[in-house]
Amino acid sequence: MRLVVFGLTVSSSWGNGHATIWRGLCGALARQGHKVEFFERDVPYYALHRDLNSSDNYDLILYSSWEEIAARARGALKDADCAVVTSYCPDARAAADLVLEAPLAQRIFYDLDTPITLGRLRAGEQVEYLPTYGLEPFDLVLSYTGGPALEELHTRLGARRVAPLYGSVDPAVHQPRDPKPRYRGNLSYLGTYASDRQNKLQDLFIEPARRCPDKRFVLGGAQYPLEFPWADNIWFVRHVPPPEHPAFYCSSDLTLSITRAAMAEMGYCPSGRLFEAAACGTPIVSDYWAGFEDFFEPGREILVVSSADDVQEALSLDREELRRIGAAARKRVLAEHTADRRGMELLSLLEVTA
Repeated sequence: MRLVVFGLTVSSSWGNGHATIWRGLCGALARQGHKVEFFERDVPYYALHRDLNSSDNYDLILYSSWEEIAARARGALKDADCAVVTSYCPDARAAADLVLEAPLAQRIFYDLDTPITLGRLRAGEQVEYLPTYGLEPFDLVLSYTGGPALEELHTRLGARRVAPLYGSVDPAVHQPRDPKPRYRGNLSYLGTYASDRQNKLQDLFIEPARRCPDKRFVLGGAQYPLEFPWADNIWFVRHVPPPEHPAFYCSSDLTLSITRAAMAEMGYCPSGRLFEAAACGTPIVSDYWAGFEDFFEPGREILVVSSADDVQEALSLDREELRRIGAAARKRVLAEHTADRRGMELLSLLEVTA
């Protein structure tokens, strides 16, 4: 199969969750014998923080403007079996028009940001990455979010065939590593700053740090404002590049997962970071959302928390209990949530034999 993707980014993981998902998925498809071309507009904020320039497994085409690349994209589509346009692709509307004109077997729209998409539509906003004619012309609409969101994509945007394609992890990248002193802590949190996560971060990370001055809390991520309520026992790493994620997770006794508000409200939307940390065997404390049990078993594979008290209790668990929880989560993610597994799910949806 030849697959063409018009996406947000695969070259930079800075401030977005798309890149690592696509790196894993493109690599998995390549290992299964398929060819992938990924078209990405070369924008300054990703160019400044680029952590992948090329890959042996798939072709990355960086371009400055749609006018510059349109002819090449049209040529790629002539030889392709299917094409994907994603949410937040800067040229999604132009790419969708081109894809729908091409003689392809499968035309796909993949919304990796469904809760945000639907939330903006409910508020009456224009969503710049959605075609003005909706999603009805596409053969398949994929969503990073399952559950009730799938029906709303059908009723609100006209999607004829909808299926979830959740995040995943590449176990060759995310696996147990030796800890590094600069990341060492009792509780870590890895995530880009988001205002709609701040209240939970206050309750589940900052408040426990305030209550436990003898413990070390490590926060990694981009875009944190100067007015962030730092504490003396919170250590900050401004940007943790993807190759360092496993060491970051494995250097702490526990790591925290917090879900964006729109995603938590809609449910059935697991963070890719959740799978990454689990694959590293690091015990996880996480907020709860509808559908959580479809991915991990609370209490046995992951600790669900809703308050600073819950986090303090988790921090007091003995190391053997934490090791058991981390090992159970790793076993689950390797069985059900790898990039290879998602690649097979995609091929199954496309009715293509790997």
